[in-house]
Amino acid sequence: MRAIEICRTAALGGHVERCGHCQYKRISYNSCNCLTSRNRHCPKCQNLARSKWLERRKGELLPVEYFHVVFTIPEQLNAIALQNKAIVYKALFQTSAETLQTIAGDPRHLGAEIGFFSVLHTWGQNLLHHPHIHCVATGGGLRPDGKTWLSCRPGFFLSVRVLSRLFRRLFLAALRQAWTNKQLEFHGNLSGQQGCFGKLVDQLGQIEWVVYAKPPFGGPQQVLAYLSRYTHRVAISNQRLLKLENGQVTFQYKDYRSSGREKLRTMTLAAGEFIRRFLMHSIPPGFQRIRHYGLLASRNKKQTLALCRKLLKIDCDLLPTPAQIEKYTCDLLAPVILCPSCGAGQMLRMETIPPYRWPDRPPDSS
Repeated sequence: MRAIEICRTAALGGHVERCGHCQYKRISYNSCNCLTSRNRHCPKCQNLARSKWLERRKGELLPVEYFHVVFTIPEQLNAIALQNKAIVYKALFQTSAETLQTIAGDPRHLGAEIGFFSVLHTWGQNLLHHPHIHCVATGGGLRPDGKTWLSCRPGFFLSVRVLSRLFRRLFLAALRQAWTNKQLEFHGNLSGQQGCFGKLVDQLGQIEWVVYAKPPFGGPQQVLAYLSRYTHRVAISNQRLLKLENGQVTFQYKDYRSSGREKLRTMTLAAGEFIRRFLMHSIPPGFQRIRHYGLLASRNKKQTLALCRKLLKIDCDLLPTPAQIEKYTCDLLAPVILCPSCGAGQMLRMETIPPYRWPDRPPDSS
């Protein structure tokens, strides 16, 4: 929260830029990603990380259908997940991945090893806690012999009912194991549920869980367009914030339960409640919220994708080299910026402004 508060302010330092044509001058302050440990929660500072990640993904796309699958846990578990983020989020990743790999590898469904990556989201449009996993998977994969590419039926990936029931069984088993090992914590309103948690697990095993697959993407380029706005998203973007007045925050959200055509709504919350909801979605330190599996697993990705491209009979460069990634990063960090005053000159860095150390504050320049 502190990092977001001081992002792009004098507290983090910055530099002075001047136009080489008209001598126009301005101060640019550093972002919270420049001087802190790569804050992943700031709405303003995800562009660089997203651009670098997408550049690496370009060489991994195959000329096949891609499907978007979403795994969601019941709302009865949301409060428990909030108090046990690392354990529940890890189980969510592991069981959703195992579900996809098991069903895809079953000859009755597809009978191939697929490639996919998973992204953790923990929010709904109203900023309440709603953990779910988004998976983007290849519409086909390698047969067990590793010599043939097997495509799924056009427009159809895997049965969501089969996925849902296996995911339910695996996730509840992982949760029950964590409870048996006394790894789960129950605080506040949940303190009375610790003894009867096993009964809750049994009840959740009798209801249908939500797993759904969206229509396939039109092609690899549509996959990239989707990823560019989805992978490094935080709970709320600046564009959705409408106003701050009298200690209340008004923001825009989509009401997906609305049956009408107009789904955009506005919500006004006290500033303290808004901040509370936003901070619910902070990720545990060191936790990876984007993970790769199957054909896209890091340990053998280069060789596996090369084999897939050979079987699909396409010939092009695979993954970008470290030098290409470094050049791309430098271009992002130091782009050519034209003067906003004359529009002809280039803005040049003339002076560096050092940051202020907490708890020291920069002098009041008002």
